[in-house]
Amino acid sequence: MNNDKRLYRSNTNRMIGGVCAGIGEFFGIDATVIRLLFVFGVIFGWGSMLVVYLIMLVVVPEGPGVMPPPPPAPPAPPIEPEV
Repeated sequence: MNNDKRLYRSNTNRMIGGVCAGIGEFFGIDATVIRLLFVFGVIFGWGSMLVVYLIMLVVVPEGPGVMPPPPPAPPAPPIEPEV
């Protein structure tokens, strides 16, 4: 079984560092759920999840680059009627 699934920080769905969105993409869960779990962990875990987030921000690599969308095409020249 060759599963090449890797954990990356998200490039597209990031709020601060892309850690929660990357975890959500890895497990197939909405990033909002992961963010809420991190907030509850920070509140009820006396800030320990904040330390985990900061460590992951440093350790987890940023995801592969996403190609930017192509620039818009220039407008067509106006058609002038023949006289």
